[in-house]
This record gives sequence, C-alpha cells and structure tokens, in this order.
Amino acid sequence: MYRAFRSDYYDKIFQKLDFSEQERISNFEQSLKKEPYSGKPLGYKFFREKKFNGKRLIFLIYEDKKCIFLITITTKKTQQHEINMIKENFEKYKNELNELINEI
Repeated sequence: MYRAFRSDYYDKIFQKLDFSEQERISNFEQSLKKEPYSGKPLGYKFFREKKFNGKRLIFLIYEDKKCIFLITITTKKTQQHEINMIKENFEKYKNELNELINEI
C-alpha cells in the first residue's frame, strides 16, 4: 500500500472546497493508496490525473518510495497550464516530498 502526501498548494485548494467535494477527494486519496495507477496518465506513467465533478486531481507517483504526491486540484480551463508547470518542476516536487517524508 502506498502513502499519500499533499503539497501545500494542494492543501490550500482542498481547504477552500465544500465539504462534499472534500469528502469525495478524501475517498479518492484512499483508493489511490491501494491503486496508485488508476486515473489518466499525463505523458508519463508516474504523472496522472483523476477527474471528478469537472475538476481534476493531479498527482505524481514515486514507486521507489511507495508514495503518491498530490500536487493540485484544477479545472479543465487551467489544466494545461498546471500540467506544464508541474512538468517543469518535477525535481522541485521530488525534493518537497523528500522533506515531507523526513518530517515523519
């Protein structure tokens, strides 16, 4: 089973959602721990999205650490911008995840 971590940016967006959306996303997070490769790949096997209610949960999978790193929640309108930004910052997200793991 994988562990799931949230980026600070993801957490800020998550907190602004209504309770029903938060609950649905929490259920997604739990299912991703069991099946991390569910969802649509975004150009790489480890870079994926999960759709719900017109929104997209975008995450990275780190097999070597058995972790899922939840990056952002976006809409179709801003999806491509977010995907491009994440692709440019894979190393930054890897470092951020390492810091979160080390805090545990």
